[in-house]
Amino acid sequence: MTTTRRQFLAQAGIASAAAMLAPQLLSAKGKTGVGIQLYSLRDYLPKDVKGVIANIAKAGYSEVETFGYSKEGGFWGLSAKEFSALLKANGLTTPSGHYGLDEFFGTGKMDQLNSYIDCALATGQTYIIIPGINHEFIKTKADFQTVAGKMNKIAEILKPKGLKLGYHNHNFEWHETEGTTFYDTILNETDPKLVNMEMDLYWVVRAGYKPLEIFAKHPGRFTFVHVKDMDKTNPELNTEIGSGSIDFRSILAQAKKGGIKHFIVEQENFTNIDPYVSIAQSAKYVKSIIPA
Repeated sequence: MTTTRRQFLAQAGIASAAAMLAPQLLSAKGKTGVGIQLYSLRDYLPKDVKGVIANIAKAGYSEVETFGYSKEGGFWGLSAKEFSALLKANGLTTPSGHYGLDEFFGTGKMDQLNSYIDCALATGQTYIIIPGINHEFIKTKADFQTVAGKMNKIAEILKPKGLKLGYHNHNFEWHETEGTTFYDTILNETDPKLVNMEMDLYWVVRAGYKPLEIFAKHPGRFTFVHVKDMDKTNPELNTEIGSGSIDFRSILAQAKKGGIKHFIVEQENFTNIDPYVSIAQSAKYVKSIIPA
């Protein structure tokens, strides 16, 4: 995820969009579960969290990945327990959430992490995923190693709770420093039994790398993928899965080699299409190409 690209057209009639979806899209719920990162609908959740969650279920998703939780505000005014009840009422589960852990990386304080542990347990999540990291913490090779060590420590803290740690990439992780990269350091120096990787396929491709080569080099490390497509005319924008320039059919065919268990759709901008029509289209396409 990134908070830098927020330029997309406001859509009219969002509340009633699900009712206008084609029947084949509404029946997209199927054999293999596909999730959505709720950040995709960040502009609508604060206005109508219950309506958004209902429409996500109608669009064919079985899982959601959360973001934005705080102990004070919960999830858009709902406590973790209330949010969990809302998901269950709509037939949804949440295997993972994005939780910023810069406080722990910077000071070692546990307050924020403890609140995230409580939230994950209340919602039935298994994975606490780091959505990114303050660049001040990863300036040097030594910094990379320090952060990797702290990731192992966090994972050890989570383990007795029945929780696991994950890391979600952007593209800055491949910036070479002192002959290595932050991403390589994480993969090589974190415990694969404790630290799970969530590969954002869009950012890997945008960084100039090939997901299949990374799967081959580090088989089984990628419990999650973010399935996010690249607009053919403007690579800085996203588009509906299957409509852009990324060959997801070839990538996801190797899901077993990568270790992928959760396919999480994310789209950071919607242009000239209703968001709920868009996410339904993406869910349908992903389900059609992932291995049974």
